[in-house]
Formats: sequence, structure tokens, C-alpha cells
Amino acid sequence: MERIKQAMERARQEREAGTTGTVDTGSTIDPARLPLEAGNDGAGAPPHISYTQTRIVRVDPQVLQRNRVISGTSDPAVVDAYRMLRTRVLQRMHENGWRSLAITSAGPSEGKTLTAVNLALSLAMDVNHTVMLVDLDLRRPSVHRLFGYEPKVGVADYLFSDIPMSSVLFTPSVERLVVLPGGTKLDNSSEMLSMPRTREMVEDITKYYPERIVLFDLPPILMVDDALAFAPFVDAFMLVVEEGETAKPALKQATELLKNTNLLGTVLNKGDHRGKYYDY
Repeated sequence: MERIKQAMERARQEREAGTTGTVDTGSTIDPARLPLEAGNDGAGAPPHISYTQTRIVRVDPQVLQRNRVISGTSDPAVVDAYRMLRTRVLQRMHENGWRSLAITSAGPSEGKTLTAVNLALSLAMDVNHTVMLVDLDLRRPSVHRLFGYEPKVGVADYLFSDIPMSSVLFTPSVERLVVLPGGTKLDNSSEMLSMPRTREMVEDITKYYPERIVLFDLPPILMVDDALAFAPFVDAFMLVVEEGETAKPALKQATELLKNTNLLGTVLNKGDHRGKYYDY
């Protein structure tokens, strides 16, 4: 409890001092502060981002391929499937003025984390946006593992200790994408996700950066109450279901729990056909 009080006091002092350390992207050019038409040559070309504080992780292509991460595949069907998902997501988010999206599933092992990672990568390929992917599945953080990286600190460490955001973030060598890993496993994660300091963090990484899209990987909604505890802090939800595994009663229960949120849509994962298919 004392750690939470200290974190909240630190956040208050930062606000009063007018600092922006909690939203530092760690780049010499803050991509989310730039207008969409900004460019190096004045002709609208996107600027090159050079990271100086955020940790740059050189990811082994074989790790990406083994983990089915799209930046490591040469299969155009898979890449195109995520491009289609990206376009549908962007259309819905732009229509409603949404800038943050939580990704969950009914049960475990239905592909939500891989969907979150590949959607984030696909969004980062669109030069009109920068992307932050936040791992809030704090009982089983795994976003970093898909990149073959083991962070020393993560979300919990940032919230409960006096460390800057830039020391927690990493980029998997993908321009316009930064990742905030889960870090330390927490058994009381739902309490942490609902506390005021978490709300302040979410506001910092979303509201002050108009061209940034923030994705949150959350635990399965039928397993723990984390997603519901975090729901007031995010604009919309996306539900991942696995063909042949997610039972209809579980899907019905999951959508019922999300009825008071902005449910952007569902993603059908591991279908019989190549790629992914979406039901909106």
C-alpha cells in the first residue's frame, strides 16, 4: 500500500512540475507529436525516427518466424490478413474518435497476444500513426517472449518505483512501434489495473499524443476480472475467439460481460483457411 502511495505522490509532483517524463517515447523526434503531413523534405514524407533512450532490441528473424510474428514471415496471405484487420480497426476507431483498444479473449490460449502483437506491427507499417503496445496480462505477461526478449523491468516496476518510462519501453527494431512489457508477475493485478496511478499512466500515453494508437493486451475475460477492472480506462475492446475451441456459451458470456463497453468487433483466430477472418 505504501508503494502505491509513493507512486501516486510522484505522479502528482510530476503534474505540478509540468514534466512529460511519463510519456517519453525515447526518440530524438517524438513521432506522435508530429503532424501527419510532416516530413524531412517538406513534401509530406514521414520523418525517420532515431531512438536514443528507448531500448532497441535486435530480434532474431527465426524467433519471429517460429512465433508466427508477421515481421518474420514472407507469407503474403498472413500479412494481407492483418492488413485487412488493420484497415477495419482504423476505420472503426477513426469513425468514433477512439485512440486506445484493449484486446482480450474468452479463455486462455485463443491467440489474443499474437493478435495484439501482429495488429500492432501492421498498424506501425501505416506511416500516419505511431503505436504503443502495452502488456497488461500481468499474471502471465508474454508479449516480450514473442520477440525473444526478456525485460528487466515492466509496467509494475514503472507504476511502483521511481523510474522513467523510457527505461521500461523497448522497440523490436520496428519504426513507429514501442512496447511497454508486463515485467514482474502480479497476483493482485486487477487491483493494480483499477488504481488511480494506472489511470494517470493511460492518460499520459494516449491523450497527449494525438497520432498514437495504444493497444492493451489484457487477460482472458472469463478467467479473471482484470479486463473489467481496466474497462473504464480504454476506448474500445476487441474480442479474439478461436475456431473450434471457443464454445458458444463462453462467447455469449464474454460478450455479455463486455456489453457496457465499446466492442469494436471479434477476430476469428486459427480458422480452416489461411490467415485470419473477422466478424464485425
